[in-house]
Amino acid sequence: MTSVEVLVVGAGPTGLALARQLAAFGVQVRLVDRARDRIHESRALAIQPRTLEVLKGLGVTDDLVAAGNPAVRMCLHARGRERSVPLFDLGMEDTAFPYLLFLSQSETERLLGVHLTAAGVGVERGVELVGLDRTGDGAVATLRHTDNREERVAARFVVGCDGAHSTVRHLAGIGFEGGSYPQTFVLADLEADGLSGGAAHVFLSEHGMLFLFPLGRPASWRLIAMRPPADPTPPDAPVTLPEVQRLADSFSGASVRLRDPVWMTNFRLHHRAAARYRAGPVFLAGDAAHIHSPAGAQGMNTGIQDAVNLGWKLASSLRGNSDPALLDSYEVERAPVGRMVLRFTNRAFTVATSTSPLVRFARTRIAPTLIPLVMAPRFVRATAFRAVAELSIGYRRSPLSAQGHGAPRKGPRAGDRLPDAPQPAGWLALHQLTAEPGWHLLLCGPPEAWPPAFTAVLDRYPLTVHRLNAPDAEAVGRSVAAPALRRLGIASGAAALYLVRPDGHIGYRSGGGDTSGLLSYLNHWLGP
Repeated sequence: MTSVEVLVVGAGPTGLALARQLAAFGVQVRLVDRARDRIHESRALAIQPRTLEVLKGLGVTDDLVAAGNPAVRMCLHARGRERSVPLFDLGMEDTAFPYLLFLSQSETERLLGVHLTAAGVGVERGVELVGLDRTGDGAVATLRHTDNREERVAARFVVGCDGAHSTVRHLAGIGFEGGSYPQTFVLADLEADGLSGGAAHVFLSEHGMLFLFPLGRPASWRLIAMRPPADPTPPDAPVTLPEVQRLADSFSGASVRLRDPVWMTNFRLHHRAAARYRAGPVFLAGDAAHIHSPAGAQGMNTGIQDAVNLGWKLASSLRGNSDPALLDSYEVERAPVGRMVLRFTNRAFTVATSTSPLVRFARTRIAPTLIPLVMAPRFVRATAFRAVAELSIGYRRSPLSAQGHGAPRKGPRAGDRLPDAPQPAGWLALHQLTAEPGWHLLLCGPPEAWPPAFTAVLDRYPLTVHRLNAPDAEAVGRSVAAPALRRLGIASGAAALYLVRPDGHIGYRSGGGDTSGLLSYLNHWLGP
């Protein structure tokens, strides 16, 4: 029998991100996948701003952005007319990534794998989980290799990132509740003539929608279309270009010519959620915990953010200094997000595919005119875009979120995502300052607010301390810290502190005089 601290099963985007974060915290991790090779199809194709933020500290984001296509608008086509709707043009002032990045899943996995290998962890392919037994202080997994050799691995924690048909979930006895949509869809990566570049195109018709997204690689465009309800084609039937062209013509009025397909397939969609995200030392993340329609490009992004939420908590628990309830907070924080995404994608899917006469009429006659009008108010656009970009996800009700005395009346609260704040040339933005994996403490305001005796105590804890201050009240507007202080809601001359978790959310905040509250929080959740 071999042993490891964390065994991660499934080397998709969620498993790769989790293993990379665990490696960043010095955790001994193994990542296994029963497939003998990574995927080479596009599959999930959009990366949200929040995902780019959480991967920044792991060094992956710059490579993803360099390889991807940041589309900035959406074109709606209906009844021979085209309307352009801007994407992410409002509500993105506090992120360095104000766009939806189109990049094939195969490229995302490749780049995550490159960074994981550089961190000293390889993906063990052709290794299948066939048994899982819980023990007093962990679990024992049985792995079967390609030569049929079986290996027993003692792990302190096992994480299932192995998709909708998760073996980890099945062996842990966790239910997977929900159902399947009746429609069959066609997915294709190909070339398309007749489309303007730099935009996502949506064709609205009475019998559904046709989507064409700018991809770049392995082809210029990703096509998604629903087959007619009466179409008897089984999901496992091969797909040909002529039938995809006929399907596209029924939506676009033959205005788009398809050619040079790289990959085409039929597929069915499901909507399910795990009954729980944890069973003792066994955890679920990504599609193993929740699956839904691709509406809003939420699936892969939600999975990667599951991984980033869980990874640092496992690392802290292995170090042995934190409250055991820290691991329970994973489900407390992420299960509501999974349910929210499931509700959102289900409603969007229903609007896109319903055969109800009323919905068909609204989709083709009302929506093309109404959507630009509804999205016209700045507040509506900003709120909608932030929700889709996953920037509004927060954990205010988490046991890890605490407000101390004298906390600023404005600005982000405990549990919220730490917003970014640009700085003048040569200075680090707020997210750059806190990008290094680990806890970060922002001491904001005049230097005299933080006595040496207090800052000396902080050396006992595993965190990085940053000072954001201005020399005096009159200089705040010119100080290099001024943009960050304003974004955090700190008034001129005032003092406050923000404790930022390793996943970029605020754990604790208070006014400058509440140092005892901070130390109590640190003792409880981090340990000296």
